[in-house]
Amino acid sequence: MNQQRVEGQAGQVAVPCVSPAFAQLRDSFQFLRGFVRNPAQVGSIIPSSRQLEQRLVRSARISDARMVVELGPGTGGTTSAFLRAMMPTAQLLAIELDTEFHHRLHASIHDPRFSLELGSAERLDEFLKARWLPAPDAIISGIPFSTMPAGVSDRVASSVARVLRPGGRFVAYQVRAHVSGFMSPYLGTPEKKWEIANVPPVRVFTWTKPEA
Repeated sequence: MNQQRVEGQAGQVAVPCVSPAFAQLRDSFQFLRGFVRNPAQVGSIIPSSRQLEQRLVRSARISDARMVVELGPGTGGTTSAFLRAMMPTAQLLAIELDTEFHHRLHASIHDPRFSLELGSAERLDEFLKARWLPAPDAIISGIPFSTMPAGVSDRVASSVARVLRPGGRFVAYQVRAHVSGFMSPYLGTPEKKWEIANVPPVRVFTWTKPEA
């Protein structure tokens, strides 16, 4: 398939030369396939809306962040939105557990600021250290805390709280509120908002790690 390159503030993001309607249909089909393969790992049957992508950019303050981590990027719609908003010198590490989503991201996004790992978000600390990356200013998560085993959810929450820079933000977009029960013991009470311009509507939780 032919591709065009869309310029961000730095580097390039490769995207297919197809109509927006076809691209949305293709991404929706891939999300549905991912959900069928493993519903406990994929939080939705369709990609995030543009309105949700922009809410995540604002909530995580992506434009001010030097180091960004995305947990569960899926087909890459949110990833591309983050890259477009990021500074030229910023870096983005995406961690994807689904092998087909990982393969698609590896093939479609070509930006010098972008790094991709295949594995569980439980290994966040390990992935950052292996690449000599700094503490994240922002971590954004779409992984479904409501369907993961409780032990896994707690280990992810602990890892996020441990690696996040003091003053940094953790933003989770979820259909259900389970993430709050796992993250709040580590980062306190979150700010909560709904994004209704998404199918399904989702809760957006934002935690700020205390400076001290």
